[in-house]
Amino acid sequence: MKKSLWKKIAAVAFAGVITVGMLAGCGGSKKADNGGSGKPAQTQAAGDKMKINFPTASASGALYAVGAAICNNWNQTVPTVNAASQASAGGIENLNMVSDGEAQVSIAISSNVYQCLNGTDSFDGHAYKDIKAVAGLYLNPNQVVATDASGINSLADVKGKHFAVASAGSSVYNECMTHFTAAGLKFPDDINAEFINFTGASDMLQNGTIDGAWIMSGAPASAVSQALTSKCHLINIDDKLIETLQQKYPWYVKYTIPAGTYPNQNAEIHTSAIKMLMFCRGDLPEDLVYQMTKSFWEHIDELGASQKNLKGLKPADAVKDIANIPLHKGAEKYYKEIGVLK
Repeated sequence: MKKSLWKKIAAVAFAGVITVGMLAGCGGSKKADNGGSGKPAQTQAAGDKMKINFPTASASGALYAVGAAICNNWNQTVPTVNAASQASAGGIENLNMVSDGEAQVSIAISSNVYQCLNGTDSFDGHAYKDIKAVAGLYLNPNQVVATDASGINSLADVKGKHFAVASAGSSVYNECMTHFTAAGLKFPDDINAEFINFTGASDMLQNGTIDGAWIMSGAPASAVSQALTSKCHLINIDDKLIETLQQKYPWYVKYTIPAGTYPNQNAEIHTSAIKMLMFCRGDLPEDLVYQMTKSFWEHIDELGASQKNLKGLKPADAVKDIANIPLHKGAEKYYKEIGVLK
């Protein structure tokens, strides 16, 4: 792709981050109340562009910029698409929006997509059976930050501490519940919990009004970078705890954040991670999803140059570790065409 095109894409994505960043505090999560069927995808007449609403996450997180870049790529390379990214409360809200027909494509951790498909956990009684995978993307690590003065050096040390666990019912909140329970804590009773987002947690860590926070984002994440410049540190999640989680939740993998990823981070950090999954409504036209999937992978080098979390992704990995979520027929067609699937 020509450099001039990618300059346009970068400019639009940056403008989107600035605009939505001012509005990000208005977002919230909700549970689908219609059984997950929602409004069907619009029909597409010949020559018309189909509107693709693509919710992402808080504007301070890595996922917002990733979504903006993907949408701008589609707008430049797929003539039948009019895609727009927006800030959201994250994966669970994204899944509810797609289930309800308020959005058509989004990204979430594969565990949440599995829960939405099967109507479990946050989606109990509200399964969306027609959710489809487009591409498995990058691993999304859990990053546990604590102030140096807190005395927190393990998950067990968080007992009794003032700790940010994100909004109740959110993806991050569920990660906190799963990990702290596995570490022997009664969640959230054993913690002085603060229900705030990444941005608020980062600010409170810097001014010392909380002891720690849970952040789930691609590394490096700006919220973590800010905290580690203000007498904070990352803590390790024990390998044995991750192995215990894997017995019940096979989507977890061990993940290493290399030393030097963040300011003042002199040692590598061992933690858990879950693969991010781009998904869509099953009633989107097959050819449209085929073209979107094809364009995404044919421009992955350019996307990776602008978004670190997309750098080095391979189509061969797009169908791995996606929690057995069925592929959309359009995506499946592309992966068969390039030999990833038989």
